[in-house]
Amino acid sequence: MPSLVDRLAAHDRLAQVPRAQLEWLAAKGHVHVYGKDEVLWAKGSSIPGVYIVLSGQLSIRVVRGGTMRRVRTWKAGDVSGRLPYSRMTNPPGDVVADEPLEVLLIPSEYLQEMTRDCYDFTAICVHEMLDRARLFRSEDLQFEKMVSLGRLSAGLSHELNNPSSAITRSTKELEQCRNELVTAALDLGASAFGAAERAAVDALTAATAGTPAEADSPVARADRQDEIDAWLERHKLDASLADRLADSAVTIAALDELARTLTGPSLRVALRYVAADAAARRLTSEIELAASRIHSLVRAVKTFTHMDRAPVAEAVHLADHLQDTLTLLKAKVRNKEIAFTLDIPRDLPDVQAYGGELNQVWLNLLDNAIDAAPPSGHVMVTATRDGSSVVVAVVDDGRGIPDDIKDRIFEPFFTTKPVGEGTGLGLDIAQAVVARHGGTIEVESRPGRTEFRVRLPIVQPTP
Repeated sequence: MPSLVDRLAAHDRLAQVPRAQLEWLAAKGHVHVYGKDEVLWAKGSSIPGVYIVLSGQLSIRVVRGGTMRRVRTWKAGDVSGRLPYSRMTNPPGDVVADEPLEVLLIPSEYLQEMTRDCYDFTAICVHEMLDRARLFRSEDLQFEKMVSLGRLSAGLSHELNNPSSAITRSTKELEQCRNELVTAALDLGASAFGAAERAAVDALTAATAGTPAEADSPVARADRQDEIDAWLERHKLDASLADRLADSAVTIAALDELARTLTGPSLRVALRYVAADAAARRLTSEIELAASRIHSLVRAVKTFTHMDRAPVAEAVHLADHLQDTLTLLKAKVRNKEIAFTLDIPRDLPDVQAYGGELNQVWLNLLDNAIDAAPPSGHVMVTATRDGSSVVVAVVDDGRGIPDDIKDRIFEPFFTTKPVGEGTGLGLDIAQAVVARHGGTIEVESRPGRTEFRVRLPIVQPTP
């Protein structure tokens, strides 16, 4: 059987470590054997030292959204456990043998001595530590993003359902309206109208363009329909036209102008055509508006996730990104009846950023502010330039953050929300992302006002 030192040297990752250092590891370490699915150490337990995998495979499994997920695996020759210079002394999940496993454990009491006597092996451990930290942070960010989108899904479904239903409804009406318009156009074409009569019809058609100023008021709309209905009755015309004409911008004065040029059957034919044309344009406008709303929502989701862009830093215009984030949260704002103020100057300088990551910061801060604000409360977002930085402030008028937990809000997995409503990663990730961009995040809180301030460096002009 090969010696323990030979077994260590046989692994590619350890092949460049001097034999003297491998002999030191073999002398200080202890070989441990585990069966399949056996737990090496459980979540939160103390990690006893550095592990070198001799054979088999182990993995760390973390519960995410109620599901156990395998975050990372280590195979023969890999290094794991409590690594030198690492602050991780307790695993974030269970570390389990995926198959029959054999490891060499270097107890923690030898870490300081190991960093002195085993330089090459320590360098491998440091690289593993950096890779592990990067992977865990990336996993946390991706998970928090998916959780956030999950929380938004119900609101997004509602937001998408309204315009899609409007398109379906208007499309069905438009088909019927098209038939009426064709018939009315044929009747109009068959009429022996002179130039004056045709000009009068064109003038009324133009007068129906758009919507009346009172369109948002049901009472005003009903009064308007009553006026048009009365006008049609006075001229002995089809009262069913009143509904379509009331939705247009036509005025009684414009109708009177037409009636001065056309009378009797000619007026009836002309008005049927104008009403059908107005209805068709209204339905077309409704379809266009609903489709535009769907496009805006899809664009907001794409911008939020940056799903169509390479993961590189680029110049980011904060006004657009904050507006897109608010678009995703509109249903939540509306359900809570919160007043929302977004005050971002269009000439605000760009920041150099990974847009998808920065959007996660805005979503976490805005989502928390909406949760913190009382019903019918107020959330305000402002952005200003301060020297070579841009400062974004998110303010809510909620109860504030209690003093006894204010120092803990940025800790990973710390949350004051009920189970299932918060991961405890939002502010931790926000702080890490802002720091990665060379910025800072601060908070001031008192009853009635909590303000988070994010400071980010602006894009410096190329010399």
